[in-house]
Amino acid sequence: MPPTADGLTVDEALTDSIDGIRVGRPHLSASVAFVPWQKWTLVVVTVLVVAGLVLATTATLTALAGIATFSYVATIIDRIVLFRRGLAGGPIRVSDETALALADDDLPNYTVLVPAYDEPEVVGGLVAAMESLRYPREKLQVLLLLEEDDEATITAAADVISSGAVTVLLVPAAQPRTKPKACNFGLHFATGDIVTIYDAEDVPDPLQLRRVAVAFTELDDDVACVQARLDFHNSGDNVLTAWFTADYGLWFGFLLPGLMASRSPIPLGGTSNHLRRRVLDEIGAWDPFNVTEDADLGIRIAVHGMRTAVLDSTTWEEANIDAINWIRQRSRWYKGYLQTFLVHMRTPVSVMRTLGPVGTFRLATLFAGTPLIACLNVAFWFMLIVWILGQPTEITEILPPAIYYPSLVSMILGNAATVYMTLIAIREDDRPELFWPALIVPFYWVLMGIAAVKGTWQLLRNPSYWEKTAHGIGSSTTQPAAAPSPVAET
Repeated sequence: MPPTADGLTVDEALTDSIDGIRVGRPHLSASVAFVPWQKWTLVVVTVLVVAGLVLATTATLTALAGIATFSYVATIIDRIVLFRRGLAGGPIRVSDETALALADDDLPNYTVLVPAYDEPEVVGGLVAAMESLRYPREKLQVLLLLEEDDEATITAAADVISSGAVTVLLVPAAQPRTKPKACNFGLHFATGDIVTIYDAEDVPDPLQLRRVAVAFTELDDDVACVQARLDFHNSGDNVLTAWFTADYGLWFGFLLPGLMASRSPIPLGGTSNHLRRRVLDEIGAWDPFNVTEDADLGIRIAVHGMRTAVLDSTTWEEANIDAINWIRQRSRWYKGYLQTFLVHMRTPVSVMRTLGPVGTFRLATLFAGTPLIACLNVAFWFMLIVWILGQPTEITEILPPAIYYPSLVSMILGNAATVYMTLIAIREDDRPELFWPALIVPFYWVLMGIAAVKGTWQLLRNPSYWEKTAHGIGSSTTQPAAAPSPVAET
């Protein structure tokens, strides 16, 4: 075990990795899903809704449908606004020539954290990807973070790591068994001025670190993080991987740049977010109890008055080919989004003062709205199918036409708008193979709804449980050596 860079013992580093947020900033820790006032608010609202359904069924359903429809429409309109801004501006770009022109002596020290657990099959690819990074070795530190009882991955790493490009760091076994806890532990050993995270199966653009270094020199000092794009190398495996790829293309290519242009909080991706080390020290690094620690960190960056930029440099990953595996992963994301919303809305006045009304609205629509809209889509589609198949009078008796028909129209227009934005994103990214899957993407939304319900339920039952996503199961064996190179300079 190498010595920590901050002079702590291994035990002290582990303790801080688990308790750092809870001790220093307890209100920002997701170790408790609901603080007392949130718990009682949820109980009171649930009781009132149940009582309303029993005593005044029609009026209660009408009110709930009206609130859901209004929230749905407001969120869809905002997504369209963000998409248009992202389409007009896009992510920032740093050309190959600009990235390579920066002298090695002027490059900052860089630390890459690669947390992995029970993934022996991807270690070989990880080493190859890290060795392909075009960055001076004397300024690059790559820490492969492995749980000390993960013997299979430790053995696989020992068999393939020989060049010195990657250092294995064993994380002491302790709860919670989460990626952010491992990253917090690795941060104590980090020597870089910039810190990034890659997943073990990632294949980043070889010039990505240089592009980020250039971007930081060109951007304002209040930019704390640069988020690279994520894409999938196995989009052609099946229709699920095609849907997943189109989903990522819209999110990272247009919606996140739209948030950047709007100076709104940006939920970071789980990988390829490049952060100034001093910022991590200032705001408390990752919350080990939040299962979307990346998105939570993005909000904390914004709450502290700093910004995130989106960079046109791609990291390639493997899309889930199995629906059950996909639901496990997506339900964890939805649960983490709800965790993040609940954590930051513990102090709503302070958050609104920092983010402003628009930023707070987007915090609500992105983190609470994303999983809830996934659930609403399923409910709205069910209402539409029931009406088309049988036109039961019970529906019009329960929901008056003034609510029922606007809800259906909103659902149809909202879904059509999302399909349209996806098709435009596919066209702009030159991905014609995704066209036909995009036309039947409502079936993908059904999976999203199932994942959202599962994640919401798990938030109540087991909020910090980390559902492991299996990797290395894709049928595509060819992985890109590098991401496409942007041509325009920053």
